[in-house]
Amino acid sequence: MTSSTDRPPISADTVLRVRNLLPPGAPTGRAVDAGRALRSGCPRSSHRELAAPDHRDPLAVIERTEVGRLPDLLGVRAERMSESEFAYFRGTADVMAADLAAGPSTGIDLVICGDAHVSNFGLYATPERRLVFDLNDFDEAWIGAWEWDVKRLAVSVDLVLREKAVDSAARAEAVASVVSVYRDALAVKVRESSLDRYFSSVDADWLLDAAETHETQSIERSLRRARRRTSEQVLTKITTEGPEGDHRIVHDPPVLVPLGRDGLEEIHERFDEYLTSLRPDLALLMSQFHVVHAARRVVGVGSVGTRCAIVLLEESTGAPLILQIKEAGRSVLAEPSRIDAAEDGFRVVTCQRILQSASDPFLGWSSSSTGHSFYWRQFRDMKGDLDLDRMKARGVVRYGRLCAALLARAHSQSPNSAAVAGYLGRSDVFPAAIAEWAGHYSDVVAADYRAYLAAVAAGRFGGDEVGPGGSGR
Repeated sequence: MTSSTDRPPISADTVLRVRNLLPPGAPTGRAVDAGRALRSGCPRSSHRELAAPDHRDPLAVIERTEVGRLPDLLGVRAERMSESEFAYFRGTADVMAADLAAGPSTGIDLVICGDAHVSNFGLYATPERRLVFDLNDFDEAWIGAWEWDVKRLAVSVDLVLREKAVDSAARAEAVASVVSVYRDALAVKVRESSLDRYFSSVDADWLLDAAETHETQSIERSLRRARRRTSEQVLTKITTEGPEGDHRIVHDPPVLVPLGRDGLEEIHERFDEYLTSLRPDLALLMSQFHVVHAARRVVGVGSVGTRCAIVLLEESTGAPLILQIKEAGRSVLAEPSRIDAAEDGFRVVTCQRILQSASDPFLGWSSSSTGHSFYWRQFRDMKGDLDLDRMKARGVVRYGRLCAALLARAHSQSPNSAAVAGYLGRSDVFPAAIAEWAGHYSDVVAADYRAYLAAVAAGRFGGDEVGPGGSGR
């Protein structure tokens, strides 16, 4: 296996291989006009159409996604995806991508998240230790159709409201309001300078400002919990004292399983490679740490079964730092991409830095001796989220609007974003179309979920002991 240090680095031109509608430096007004002109070929109302790919088979897509995953974790994946329609939706970005590819498209490409549902926004710390709220999952991120992010966000809002027994008319109104916020926020952003867009961010206290009085206590609790989630705090929860007084990560299968000697040797080798992906100042800082222990750790819903681990490091004073390593698989957006699979860690890190207002300074990447690609980041560094299950319907809608504004900020980093704003205009045609489409697509998700549960019960996924309402995430 050739290491990333032996390969020529991917250039910025490769990362930003976006088909620009206009040459660099073209006035914003010209880009807006170019986007407006695209309505004739792809009317905004056409987005209400629920197209489906030929020979649609979502279960076959899921099976292809699970090829190469760790077999002993597929039962956990099935259990988590079986919890609800929304949990199933979270684990099937690949199914939705195949469906969206059959639908209408403006042809405007941006750097997008690829999986912009409401649970992929959250709290985390900036390098200055400021708590912010933003997109926080980039496993699928790459260059793609901006509509896909908007539609995935819209369906996620519809599904969460559906679980709260909100009727279809009220859900459609809510989704339209979320998409309208995206439209309006993007229109504001593209009129700002590129530098102003780049440096804009959202403090976590913004959540409190947007909340109603009865919601503030819950949000404040989430903020306090996030601020306490540091390496020092998590150390006491997941480690025990080893035979020589050193720290060892506890054995808590299947979620947490310490690595054996071979696995630790691999981590040591890849840690040196990871250092080469950091800025020189951070590489020098991290060179003062050494690997103490590591463990495989199950994460998320869609990521279950991929190769993920946490690494316990210490420096000379004994101060701990816990990093997470996640396997970077092929993005659902990457099919036309010419990026080699071994560079997917680079893809995730680079797109995260583009789309987030501020990113973890310890983000980096490495390969492995088995040909897999990984990205590294801090583990639980003031990370947190808001509990959608406890939110009332009105709170979910407000939360969805906040997510829409942040998605617009992320999309505005790409040169073609002004063309998107021009295409959307100021009318309610596009929001209404997406609201109608999202309601229909939620019905598709519900039917797919029922088919998935039947397949799980028949032993096709994870084993027949898995069913709806399975244990935790």
